Amino acid sequence: MKSIIVFLLFFSVSCAVVPFTGRKQFTAIPSSQMFTLSADSYSQVLKDNKVSANQTYIAQVNRVGEKLTVAVEKYMKENGMESSLEGFDWQYTVLESEEMNAWCMPGGQIAFYEGIMPVCQDESGIAVVMGHEIAHAIAKHGNERMSQQLMVQMGGVALSEALQTQKETTQQLALLAFGVGSKLGIELPYSRTHESEADELGLYFMAMAGFDPRTAPAFWERMQAMSSSRPPEFLSTHPDPANRIKDLNKHMAKALEYYE
Repeated sequence: MKSIIVFLLFFSVSCAVVPFTGRKQFTAIPSSQMFTLSADSYSQVLKDNKVSANQTYIAQVNRVGEKLTVAVEKYMKENGMESSLEGFDWQYTVLESEEMNAWCMPGGQIAFYEGIMPVCQDESGIAVVMGHEIAHAIAKHGNERMSQQLMVQMGGVALSEALQTQKETTQQLALLAFGVGSKLGIELPYSRTHESEADELGLYFMAMAGFDPRTAPAFWERMQAMSSSRPPEFLSTHPDPANRIKDLNKHMAKALEYYE
């Protein structure tokens, strides 16, 4: 009963709206706390993983990252949403791993694993992946997922209290909520709603940054081909590529308006 009351209280004061889609969401954690948790989680990942020495990959990810984040910031400012980016700390890292994975923390810290780079093939492919992951951050999916997990697993306690009483568990929940779960041997798939939003927003973001959105379906076709033998980590928490391609094509006309 207490959990239900806490949930209703949180929901009544913690509704946000996702840019572009207008969907109402439950985000119970203050952005300042999310950004701190994001930075701490990012630092922990860097401690637990080796940073890549591949200068080609590093240069590509940095170039795409800078173009995308400039475009996103410009769009948000022009549409009166720049306040939602206050506290973001854009960083771009390539990790030495055969994992076919990538993610973006709620505070803008981005990581690509070496294993996904050959599938990306070029900077347009990187933009497909990075646009999608940045979209998760812009849409506050990490906050939404973390809020839900605090409600379900910890009875709706505040993040600050959870970190004091169950720090290790809370930090693991954060990594799962931010899409870094495969390193823990646990998965917390994004919902279809989150994935659909990230696909749509990511397509617009890459177009705004000057990358042809028509290359997005081709990337997912390559991922689909890879999944026939060994499902990449990037697909393990994502829906079927064939369905994703259909949905991307539905949004292509609008994406091309941003591109052209």
